[in-house]
Amino acid sequence: MAWVVGTGAFLGLLAIALGIVTLRTGWILPTARRHVTRSKLHGLGALLTGASPLLQSLFYFRILPSVSWEVRFLGGNAVLFAGLCLIALSQLLPLHRNRDHADPSGA
Repeated sequence: MAWVVGTGAFLGLLAIALGIVTLRTGWILPTARRHVTRSKLHGLGALLTGASPLLQSLFYFRILPSVSWEVRFLGGNAVLFAGLCLIALSQLLPLHRNRDHADPSGA
């Protein structure tokens, strides 16, 4: 069972790293690049999505102080759901345009 939790922790760290890269540079994986209209929301969603399995694994390996299973279950699912909602919003919201560049004539 420990290898399953360890794999989840690794994938969580990978998602957190991709979220940080997206927030810092705006770079998105090529498979999602065509669909994402707001890179900052996508990066924040990746951070939250990666934080959920990482926190669960830290609780499992007793690195963090243990809390009740209800808090771990509901808190982890809430963080994961919030991250997935932000990723969905980053793909569904229309392209964000800057008002300064909307009218090049200056009128």
